[in-house]
Amino acid sequence: MRDTHEAQAITRRVWIRTSTMFAGGLALAHGWPWLRASAEAWAPSDLALQSAAPPEDAAARMRAQIAKSPIATLALGSNLTMLSGPGGNIVVLHGKDGKIVVDTFVQTVWPQLKNALDGMGPGPLRTVIDTHWHFDHSDSNANFREAGAEVVAHDNTRTRMSQTHDLLGMHFEPSPPAALPTRTFAATDTLQANGESVELGYIPPAHTDTDIYVRYAGGNVLHLGDVFFNGMYPFIDATTGGSINGMIAGADKGLDLSDNQTKVVPGHGPLGDKAALTRYRDMLVTVRDRVQRLKTSGRSLDEVVAQKPTADLDATWGKGSTRPENFVTLVYNLL
Repeated sequence: MRDTHEAQAITRRVWIRTSTMFAGGLALAHGWPWLRASAEAWAPSDLALQSAAPPEDAAARMRAQIAKSPIATLALGSNLTMLSGPGGNIVVLHGKDGKIVVDTFVQTVWPQLKNALDGMGPGPLRTVIDTHWHFDHSDSNANFREAGAEVVAHDNTRTRMSQTHDLLGMHFEPSPPAALPTRTFAATDTLQANGESVELGYIPPAHTDTDIYVRYAGGNVLHLGDVFFNGMYPFIDATTGGSINGMIAGADKGLDLSDNQTKVVPGHGPLGDKAALTRYRDMLVTVRDRVQRLKTSGRSLDEVVAQKPTADLDATWGKGSTRPENFVTLVYNLL
């Protein structure tokens, strides 16, 4: 038990460090505190503003920043391991049937990630699963494919990865064919390996329109990707279908799939459980409802931000890469 607590403490330190670097990288890429460059920057009705001449090398600088975070390891069961650090949280199912890996970190740490995976036994890299299209979760797809793994994701992930995106000051060209998912699904899929049933299910647009959950029935582990930011205000990608109401519905879906013993893995943040996911869902509802009331009363975005509707929540939730005023801006523009 002591080892588990120590590992969780290390993981918490890692995500705090990663969040700080993520925020710093975004400020560097944007040249301004992200998401607040203008009052309308993330308004779904004016998404063209987001494509204004982003620096070509901003994504490379972000990869380099994120890559400074070490990889921390936490056992979730006898054959399930969580890796945390340079690009969120990875879960690995390992055993004689090979390794099934959820998410990939950024490509700049592929050698370190490959070493960590090789240390989990001789089984081959069988499958990688993308929880959504964002680069910090799918950046090493091509490396996994070259190592012999298939890449599984939602249909929309393949579509989004095949498009050009300008996001948070970073420019992304369409992913090369070698990095695209090789197997996609529309609603659900199931993988069997190492005595475990790995259930995949689509989450209607929440963080993006590409989100899925990954549930390990035997190990009672649930990976929610970036639908769950544990202990911090989330980022929601309005450019590819994300919404505050979708995030709430996604958290509700996660709660439906959990019991009091479920280990709930967030896209970013320390390992959680049903109680942590409930607190997160309640925070989303509270902020949504407060901002909605102010907006419905006729308050402008600047007026709502000035009122600091999250002031009593910030000590708990304002420690990640999304600053309170940016989250309020995001929620306002998504209502």
